[in-house]
Amino acid sequence: MVGRLRAAMTELFGLSDGWEVVLGNGGSTGFWDAAAFSLIERRTQHLTFGEFSEKFSAVTASAPHLDDPVVITAPYGSHPVPAAADPAEVDVYALTHNETSTGVAMPLTQPQLDPCRQGVPPALVMVDATSAAGAMTWDPRDVDCYYFAPQKAFAADGGLFIALCSPAAIERIERIDASGRYKPATLDLAIAARNSRQDQTYNTPALATILLTLETAEWMLDGGGLGWAASRSAASSGAVYGWAAERDFAAPFVADEAMRSPVVCTIDFEGASADDIAAALRANDIIDTEGYRKLGRNQLRIAAFPAIDPADAEALTACIDYIVERL
Repeated sequence: MVGRLRAAMTELFGLSDGWEVVLGNGGSTGFWDAAAFSLIERRTQHLTFGEFSEKFSAVTASAPHLDDPVVITAPYGSHPVPAAADPAEVDVYALTHNETSTGVAMPLTQPQLDPCRQGVPPALVMVDATSAAGAMTWDPRDVDCYYFAPQKAFAADGGLFIALCSPAAIERIERIDASGRYKPATLDLAIAARNSRQDQTYNTPALATILLTLETAEWMLDGGGLGWAASRSAASSGAVYGWAAERDFAAPFVADEAMRSPVVCTIDFEGASADDIAAALRANDIIDTEGYRKLGRNQLRIAAFPAIDPADAEALTACIDYIVERL
């Protein structure tokens, strides 16, 4: 099953020779800790614009063997851009493809990534793709490590990390391993990579999670690949954003259309309680539309993952209309 999953990921994301699919327990949160031990040599530059991008910067800030990170922050609802840094000072650029908490997407395209690539070698571009992987396109030539957990676009459970590592990332992992730096075995990416090459994991994962992820990945491939899967997300999110634009009680939280996520739609409400709307939906078996707890807005957060039928996204907007009329 691990072998089939690694092969499916290689095909789905169009990985070239030398790239490796590395698996391990702990999800993306666990991978941040592993990266602090096994991928970051000295200092990171973080772009923070939501709950999850901020958490990774906190990990590197608290690691005693790393220098304090360079943190570039943007207000919630937008994203910052990288700044070119001396490669002797910054050896990892830590980006987020889609900020799940706010519904902001950061395209991994040129010239967006030009400042990052100026430092190669030896700087690496790491991308947290937990809610983007499988639902947004990207070019492996621009990234060194694209990592995610499969509970979002792959319609699986959490607790597993999948890291797509370029030859440069693998070289970094092996070089840090050879340096003698202390690393707990469960957070050692060199151990994870060696096991993954044998289609194994260092410690036992939940097989059901691997099965669910694999079935979704193969379904995407059967449908036409990553572009096809991304088009389903774009159709669903387009329906939600288009609906909100036509209502006087709703508006997208992200004002800049170019930054709006095609995967997670955050919609503000005026004159109606989003909590009441979500409660009415849940009472009728339409679940998981509540806003992000720490954002603190009168808002619904609506997933637009590939496994969701775009027709269901359209039906959801009609349900919200029905509820708002009665509230």
